[in-house]
Amino acid sequence: MSDYMVRATAADGAIRAFAVTSKELVEEAKNRHGTCPIMTAALGRLLSAGVMMGSMMKGEKDLLTLQIQGDGPGGGLTVTADASGHVKGYPHVAVIDLPVNDQGKLNVGGAMGNGTLRVIKDLGLKEPYIGQAALQTGEIAEDLTYYFAVSEQVPSSVGLGVLMNKDNTVRQAGGFIIQLMPFVEDEVIEKLEENLKSLEPVTTMLDRGFTPERMLEEVLQGFEVTVNDTMPVSFYCNCSKERVTKALISIGADKMQEMIDDGEPVSINCHFCNTDYTFEIDELKEIVRCSKDS
Repeated sequence: MSDYMVRATAADGAIRAFAVTSKELVEEAKNRHGTCPIMTAALGRLLSAGVMMGSMMKGEKDLLTLQIQGDGPGGGLTVTADASGHVKGYPHVAVIDLPVNDQGKLNVGGAMGNGTLRVIKDLGLKEPYIGQAALQTGEIAEDLTYYFAVSEQVPSSVGLGVLMNKDNTVRQAGGFIIQLMPFVEDEVIEKLEENLKSLEPVTTMLDRGFTPERMLEEVLQGFEVTVNDTMPVSFYCNCSKERVTKALISIGADKMQEMIDDGEPVSINCHFCNTDYTFEIDELKEIVRCSKDS
């Protein structure tokens, strides 16, 4: 099944909900960055959250960036998503060596350590909106739940999971975000809290064959759930040699001439998708000539 996301409401609009299955896009990220299981799980969780949060934005050109900076061996993560189901991201460190945590699971919290979660929303205005919160556990879902409460004042519950096979392929990945609207009634909150207390982990539900729709039915038992739409999601990077060329031009002809004088091809790497773009000397000379003529 291809990755996709559902957006829904419940309790007469007092609850808005998102759920995603993201196995393929997390596998794509793992293959591009060569991540170890712990960092695949960490990056996969943030990619899943990013694609859901990106869909909360209204403008076609709006961009959401999630950044985790931690003092753990994993260093941090950066993920960017748009409103159309596209997401990309990279780990600061691809391979680390950590034992499992006390529950016998991949120690994502230990990989991230203590630090900060930043949420940057570029809405096409002069300045982007930037919110941040201290990491609570480094496990990402709990950190986003805390962020929504303290930075955006939106009571939320975030569930994220990545399950790895022993051969370092992605077995399951996905998650959900549940948010309460200001007019929610107390009995709705109480029922939702009961559901969340008995809820199985995201990866358990996915491994049982739950779709995003079925996952929301489980989280929102006792409520009438209305699925508003579904959206395909994918790992997508909009980098290209043309865009990298423009970046080269922006550094100025003098700097480019220094590269030419070095006599070696120049290789530029896109952090998000780990693609290398190589420019031979003749290409660099042509770029300088065209930039002077323009």
